[in-house]
Amino acid sequence: MATNLNELKFDNRFTRELPGDPIAANQRRKVREAFSRVQPTAVSNPVLVAHSAEVAEILGIANLDADEFAQVFGGNRVLPEMDPFAMCYGGHQFGNWAGQLGDGRAINLGEVVANNGQHWTLQLKGAGPTPFSRTADGLAVLRSSVREFLCSEAMFHLGVPTTRALSLVATGEQVERDMFYDGNPKMEHGAVVCRVAPSFVRFGNFELPTSRRNFKLTRQLVDFTICNDFPELVPDEKPKELGLEVYAEWFAEVCRRTAEMIVHWMRVGFVHGVMNTDNMSILGLTIDYGPYGWLEDFDPNWTPNTTDAGGRRYRFGHQPQIAAWNLSKLANALAPMLGEEPAEDWIEALQQGIATYSSSFNEGWNAMMGSKLGLEMFTESDDGPLVENLLRVLQLAETDMTLFFRNLANLPLKSSAERDWLPVLHDAFYAPDQLSEELLTETDAWVNNYRERLSKDDVSAETRKANMNRVNPKFVLRNYLAQLAIDKADQGDYSMVGELLDVLRNPYDEQPGKEELAAKRPEWARHRAGCSMLSCSS
Repeated sequence: MATNLNELKFDNRFTRELPGDPIAANQRRKVREAFSRVQPTAVSNPVLVAHSAEVAEILGIANLDADEFAQVFGGNRVLPEMDPFAMCYGGHQFGNWAGQLGDGRAINLGEVVANNGQHWTLQLKGAGPTPFSRTADGLAVLRSSVREFLCSEAMFHLGVPTTRALSLVATGEQVERDMFYDGNPKMEHGAVVCRVAPSFVRFGNFELPTSRRNFKLTRQLVDFTICNDFPELVPDEKPKELGLEVYAEWFAEVCRRTAEMIVHWMRVGFVHGVMNTDNMSILGLTIDYGPYGWLEDFDPNWTPNTTDAGGRRYRFGHQPQIAAWNLSKLANALAPMLGEEPAEDWIEALQQGIATYSSSFNEGWNAMMGSKLGLEMFTESDDGPLVENLLRVLQLAETDMTLFFRNLANLPLKSSAERDWLPVLHDAFYAPDQLSEELLTETDAWVNNYRERLSKDDVSAETRKANMNRVNPKFVLRNYLAQLAIDKADQGDYSMVGELLDVLRNPYDEQPGKEELAAKRPEWARHRAGCSMLSCSS
């Protein structure tokens, strides 16, 4: 284990094995290769706001010097073995092809080799411009950086596949942002997040070279990704000769991982907000925490992104379909890499991969909903209607998703009085004294059916509750909580960032004394900026 940052071991495979941009100048331009080397921009006064001890341990960092840490992960100091670069990729944004995008404000420092041999890419978000920054400055503000840092770690502890966050550094710089896109920009505190993942390769990495008919580069990227991130698929006898069978297995695995990720999003009520293809990880990890949100009122049509307010393309209930659409665009990008006129068996393999996504998601959804309801075994024909009716009932009144499922575990297996469910679920309703007769009647019927279904399982109330509490979190990073931490951080008080990080490490535990952090959204937060919908401005 490294005792300090200087002892970290790097093995920079991406820049060593893939073709890089020959131009060294950090100027905005079209890039024809896989990446451009670029250095972070130095800042005036980097200060370590918070760090994840768990991620530091994974990387092998035992002794953390806050000043040295801030210098390196604020962008002021590049370690000798680092090889900083920005990736080149494109993407479909809100359903439309956007051409070259790339790491416009992300700089990959290099790939650390952990003690177990696993590679972890360190990436600074907000560390200055790159050739892909277009008209932007490549920087990030404290507001968005607090949200990204906390949510990356919160999602991991919820059991959701995700990139991680090592650190949050305040830069001492002022950054201009028009948060509401209304022509009134303001100066905000700057910050940098160090993101960590085995790879930050996205669907868009493969889309861009194919759009330029550079099928050779597309295949190079695929081979690189399989050999380094899916080594279990590489045949031992011919490790450098990947063929159609391996490519088919790989694409199917990408589809399976994507389905698993989306199922977890739906389980905890997470809404990504910007499911563009350039924001989709090839590893099936949640990536790019921008205007995300937590589904508080159970409204499948809700999106946290103000840019998406009209079309609601990326609304909560549409995320499974968008993932399938994005995978179809990835398949289109992969199709010509084995020949401009793809063979039928390759096209069939890609189509089968998309079918694998659908079947994996459906199986995962059923198993997930069964676990949320505490069922021993989910049978679609019998239990599907129970779930469908519940999702309908949840929309009859403003109902907090997290609290509803958490409190449902406390429902007695047998009825003790008329509407005895109401005190159990009372806290989940935003206006419990104004519940309609329709909701009360419909919920009566659903609870009766639910109890009847539970009676078929030979499971005690205590076991059922324990099982449900393992998948239905008590604590999630509600938008208003993140905003309260941001408000304090803007005043130089980072205590709530640390408090939330600590609480969100154990989201399924009761944590006495922290109940206020599990409460539903207060009325003052209903329409406040940062507590409901957010823009992409960061």
